[in-house]
Amino acid sequence: MTFRAVLAGCGGMSSGWLTALTTNPLLKGRVEIVGLVDLAPGLAAQRAAEFGLVSAQTGTDLNAMLDGTRPDLVFDVVIPAARAGVVETGLAHGCHVLSEKPMATSIAEGRALIEAARKAGKVHAVVQNRRFIAGVRRIRALIESGALGELTALHCDFFIGAHFGGFREEMEHVLLVDMAIHTLDAARFMAGKTPLSVYCEETNPKGSWYRHGAAANAIFSFADDVVFTYRGSWVAEGANTSWEGAWRIIGTKGTLTWDGGEVLEAKVVAGAEGFLRDVEPIAIPEARERARIEGHASVIADFLDAIEAGRPPETASADNINSLAMVFAAIESARTGRRVPIQT
Repeated sequence: MTFRAVLAGCGGMSSGWLTALTTNPLLKGRVEIVGLVDLAPGLAAQRAAEFGLVSAQTGTDLNAMLDGTRPDLVFDVVIPAARAGVVETGLAHGCHVLSEKPMATSIAEGRALIEAARKAGKVHAVVQNRRFIAGVRRIRALIESGALGELTALHCDFFIGAHFGGFREEMEHVLLVDMAIHTLDAARFMAGKTPLSVYCEETNPKGSWYRHGAAANAIFSFADDVVFTYRGSWVAEGANTSWEGAWRIIGTKGTLTWDGGEVLEAKVVAGAEGFLRDVEPIAIPEARERARIEGHASVIADFLDAIEAGRPPETASADNINSLAMVFAAIESARTGRRVPIQT
């Protein structure tokens, strides 16, 4: 079927959404954009013209747009502070909703949106596109295979000097809320473990062009004694990591490293003697489903497939709140200076 959709929020992030929707083979022909909405007069029309959406209506009022176009879907690409209102409006008009991350500005708000979707009988999901890339899928497959032995730890470094301008530079807890959510969700997915608690220190380093919280260091405890550490900064000039971060995954038999790009290497112990045991490389499984490694397009395709099949999508809000809980527990730990349990 072809879904009719309204896109709310036509800022910079909307370009990625519209590029995926109009060019990726997973999505071509599956969605018709019937409307675009943005509070800034003229921005929706500008975006429609840019992507050749000649038949789409444009405007500044989401309620009026939904009344006039009667879509199946709302794509929520607004800033986090406006998210709950857009999701609630979409659900009230009988639409399934796919939101940008983070899914909410608090756990309580997240719970309320999950309940609103349940009452409406509609799907609400979140764009966690980082878990839909080959590296993350391959790491999950290797962990599940048992080739590394029992998982003991995951470590990720994220250091990028990112000059966005705009709303991010005024946000509180900008790194944890707007970026670390990707890494924390990926770690939870890779490990396949429940996050239990966190200790975090958050800073805004000297020279920061952000108002608040551009760097953080956190230690998460997962179920089965698995530890995940995160070191990140958005004001680290001079030696950028990948946007996916630089990873080290440790098991009882060996270690995998990933540069966040194309380089994945895994080695396991091959000897039983010596101060440092001999190791040997092992193969890392290739991604089994090409449709699951197309990033943004794969998230949207999974959302559409789930609606058609009557199943929850992988990034359903009812599951994604567990990643959001990691973020807000880290923020609470940074605020109090204490280890904080992760609760949804």
